[in-house]
Amino acid sequence: MTALERPYWTEAVFERRDGWDADAYPFNLPVLKGLERLAFHPNVTFLVGENGSGKSTLIEALAVAWGFNAEGGGREHRFGTRPSHSPLHHFVRPIRSSGRLQDGFFLRAESFFTVASYLEGAGASRYGDKSLHEQSHGESFFALFDNRFIGDGLYILDEPEAALSPTRQLAFLARMHELVLARSQLIIATHSPILLAYPHAWIYQASDTGLQRVAYEDTDHYRVTRSFLTRRERMLEVLLKPD
Repeated sequence: MTALERPYWTEAVFERRDGWDADAYPFNLPVLKGLERLAFHPNVTFLVGENGSGKSTLIEALAVAWGFNAEGGGREHRFGTRPSHSPLHHFVRPIRSSGRLQDGFFLRAESFFTVASYLEGAGASRYGDKSLHEQSHGESFFALFDNRFIGDGLYILDEPEAALSPTRQLAFLARMHELVLARSQLIIATHSPILLAYPHAWIYQASDTGLQRVAYEDTDHYRVTRSFLTRRERMLEVLLKPD
């Protein structure tokens, strides 16, 4: 098996037309500052940033603009419990390649319970032999990754590490690589320095100045984690020092 050389989703164009108000949410989020086009790696593209930077809002808009259900699922799934997604997707124009997709899924950790309930109620059968609700959160995530994600697809994931232990995150790295070799493209918003280490990827980091492509070692997630692990006693002394 070989990885894609050309992505299914080449880039997203952000059209600042009527209705785009740079002073109002979500258009005032740091992640959108100066953002006109966002190019995607053929294998894996990561979005990282601090809480509140807008990366989850951005990945939600990307997923909906591509045609996925706002709360998650495949393109064939249409359900909703509470419309809460932003209007940003109306201003995203996908630039698609000629490659033919066979599969796709939008996973967002915060609404996974709702998605699992919908799939169970709909009698979906591509999620393993055991109900997603009869497993731990992490086990049900992995049942989804192992059974539903079949390759030749576009997978958009928002914080897939949320339910995974560090060991499971390492296992997910291996599963990501299997999907890449099965001609899949993944776009992932994450806080995990473990997942970010995947070598066949681009990393975009959101900051107060906008979205910039950075090397793994230059992400805040890597630097903070490395600093804590190598200088744990000193950092704890500073963090826990009485006022």
